[in-house]
Amino acid sequence: MVVALIAILAVIALPAYNGYVNRSKIKTVQADLVALSLNFENRYQRTLSYPASDYADTAAIRTAFSNWAPASKASDFTFSTTGSTSSSYTLVATGAGGGVSGCVISITSGGVRAIATCPYSSDGNWL
Repeated sequence: MVVALIAILAVIALPAYNGYVNRSKIKTVQADLVALSLNFENRYQRTLSYPASDYADTAAIRTAFSNWAPASKASDFTFSTTGSTSSSYTLVATGAGGGVSGCVISITSGGVRAIATCPYSSDGNWL
């Protein structure tokens, strides 16, 4: 009887726990994107232009912005930039594994924040 009760509780609690963990991973990557955005803005303040080329992966961004260190695990999200010009950028984090696989979270130089293909945001807004 006790084993059956524990099994029922586990069936109920495990999905809720996984959802909590995945939402916290998304919140962490959102904070990483904001921090990276601040690094881009700092570069703009110093040079009056954003980096005009895209960065294909997290390592390339870390090389260009050595003061930025993402708190999220590399196995959870990869970072890149798209559409970068001297006057605008879009920073993108793409879920790489687990419950966040396929999540695409972005922020632009204009402050537009979006989240797509992620089960934890149905309206496209950040958590």
